Amino acid sequence: MTQSKYAHIQQEAYEANMQLPQLGLVLFTFGNVSAVDKDLQVFAIKPSGVPYDELSPAKMVVVDFDANVVEGKLRPSSDTKTHAVLYKNWENIGGISHTHSTYATAWAQAQRDIPIFGTTHADHCTFDIPCAPPMSDEMIEGDYEYQTGFQIINALKEKNISYEEMEMILVGNHAPFTWGKNAEKAVYNSAVLETIAKMAFITESVKADALRLKDSLIKKHYERKHGKDSYYGQ
Repeated sequence: MTQSKYAHIQQEAYEANMQLPQLGLVLFTFGNVSAVDKDLQVFAIKPSGVPYDELSPAKMVVVDFDANVVEGKLRPSSDTKTHAVLYKNWENIGGISHTHSTYATAWAQAQRDIPIFGTTHADHCTFDIPCAPPMSDEMIEGDYEYQTGFQIINALKEKNISYEEMEMILVGNHAPFTWGKNAEKAVYNSAVLETIAKMAFITESVKADALRLKDSLIKKHYERKHGKDSYYGQ
């Protein structure tokens, strides 16, 4: 039997999706991950409403950047149009992850950016993790999932933050989205975001007026991992 030319992204998407329940980032059928092939202009994504223990690489649905199904017998995730918008507009991403993880979603429901309180946060980004404002009624009544993509894009633009600098966002009253160079990195960012969200919640519980991390420490911790003279790791 001839292997599908999309098998590589179906496998990548499958493996990344299976990480979500293993990392405690989803419940039941919540959440989805996609993996893209920019040359073929398609991505593979979790089918809608299918339990994780029933997934397989072949069940990953392949769609184009207009969210049309290219290969697969199942209906793709209800968030497919959001993924499609991001892939179409952001050239340098290879995977997207969407969860309803508890702490990150709580901050999204509170419509709050997550303040940069500590070095764990600064190891990954130098900004507060942004929360996109809730969608307007006009956008909600239109093509909702499609507009969610622009809700994310516009929120970063308004804060003058690049999607390459900030690989995670909260969608107001909804939940988090993350992305990265591939699907595995997108899931990694989902797990990091959930941990940062939990730490920030506990920080404010311990001290309601806790101070943000000072700029010198933000710079130090980010640059030792990501700067031109970085020295973290092997």
